[in-house]
Amino acid sequence: MRLYDDPVEVRRGEAEGPDQFLWHGRLWKVRSVLAHWVETAPWWQSTGARAVIGSDDPGDTLTTGSTGTDLLVERELWRVEAGRGSGATGSERSGVFDLSFSWTDGSWQLVGCAD
Repeated sequence: MRLYDDPVEVRRGEAEGPDQFLWHGRLWKVRSVLAHWVETAPWWQSTGARAVIGSDDPGDTLTTGSTGTDLLVERELWRVEAGRGSGATGSERSGVFDLSFSWTDGSWQLVGCAD
């Protein structure tokens, strides 16, 4: 799966998940939801967590000045199979996509694609 960080416009259907999304000017219709999960910020990299375990190594830490509430930030991810066009077949017309929804600002991102 190739990784991306591209903003997308998403239309939700009757179900809570994505029904269609617009990526690079192309409309993709979700055929099925393959997986759905929630991720939180990497709290184990925070200054507070390092202080508890007695580590002074900054490593890959969260940005300086992050607050405890930053650690509670969640994003919802949907792995979907989607296609362009009704009933079209072929690898150029369909793929598997990871879409991320941020509860913080209400934005959608395409974060992965295997087409």
